[in-house]
Amino acid sequence: MKRLLTLSILSLGFAALAPAEDPVVIKLWPQGAAEKEGFKIEPEAYIKKDKDDGIKRLGNVSDPTITVYPVDKPNGTAVLVCPGGGYSILAIEHEGTLVCDYFRSIGVTPILLKYRVPRRDETDPSKAPLQDAQRAIGILRHRAAEFGFQPDRIGILGFSAGGHLTVMTSLHANDRTYEQDPALDVADATPNFAIPVYPAYLVGKGEQEFQLVPEIKVTDKAPPMCLIHASNDPHSAAGSALIYLEYKKQKLPAELHIYSDGGHGFGMKKTDLPVGLWYERAGEWVLSLYPAK
Repeated sequence: MKRLLTLSILSLGFAALAPAEDPVVIKLWPQGAAEKEGFKIEPEAYIKKDKDDGIKRLGNVSDPTITVYPVDKPNGTAVLVCPGGGYSILAIEHEGTLVCDYFRSIGVTPILLKYRVPRRDETDPSKAPLQDAQRAIGILRHRAAEFGFQPDRIGILGFSAGGHLTVMTSLHANDRTYEQDPALDVADATPNFAIPVYPAYLVGKGEQEFQLVPEIKVTDKAPPMCLIHASNDPHSAAGSALIYLEYKKQKLPAELHIYSDGGHGFGMKKTDLPVGLWYERAGEWVLSLYPAK
């Protein structure tokens, strides 16, 4: 009960943070994102369920953006936040804006990535979101000084499908499937650190549960990574554990937190379980990489 009360106070504290300045919204594709010929989508909108489960779902994103939330005393570090939602919707609040509130509270500039959903390509559902993440990193590196962080201190954090996107952006940052614009893109879009939180789609099912899917290959170019998962998550924690082991083989910096209980999709939801403080562990890890001056 005491921990639940503490979490409630912390959450209220994040919500009460007054912005240092107004958030800045930036379109990733000023001329419009490339889509397949004939592709049509309904207008962007929040999706309501018959029974309210407290999750704010944003659907039909076709004009992806980043929203930069300035902080009062920035420590020079930024993190790109990628909500989850199965590459179908974006859980924009408990895996998005509330996460940004926490990072603002510790001096890390948060940037919310509103990437394209639903899936454009069933065989490669991360293709369009990966393009959005690659472009986002490029824009942030170009405009880092404007927003008070350094271009070599930009990380990425994501949940579930957004966690998968975090891994893909970390390992395939420079595998481009779109025509680059030198004013918006950079030669190397690899984030400087990565925090996948209960990442999905990293392993197969059944006998394949303990093997990373072929596209997940850790090389010596991979950024430092902090992986967070619950052991009873239906999207197997084996994926996070296997990536951690690949990092160890490469002698790359990595941290792994697998909680005994928490399931999937906990995000910033209030809970008295230890997993409810995952964001503090993530924040400590980021500040250990880039200590406050």
